[in-house]
Amino acid sequence: MVNPVIEIEVVYAAVDRQVLRSVTVAQGSSVRAALLASGLGAEFPELSLADCPVGIFGKVVADPQVRQVQAGDRLEIYRPLMADPKEVRRLRAAKAAEAKARNQ
Repeated sequence: MVNPVIEIEVVYAAVDRQVLRSVTVAQGSSVRAALLASGLGAEFPELSLADCPVGIFGKVVADPQVRQVQAGDRLEIYRPLMADPKEVRRLRAAKAAEAKARNQ
């Protein structure tokens, strides 16, 4: 018996370019298996698809080995942030306060 297949999307934003790829996988495939089937590992050798953080429509998947993909899912591969957004905002606010104090 042939397993039915479903269509999903896999997206990854590298520093220099973004990739959105449609992938056909067997119904019941795990998130991790779908990532490996996408072929992005060959295109981005620095990307470790076996253990990278991933989400579906902006929500982090806690256990990609177990979670199954659904037809139409958009898998998002996350990369580490270069700077903590909270720290950047704190530094920006401190600079603004300092500039305001100098101008008074």
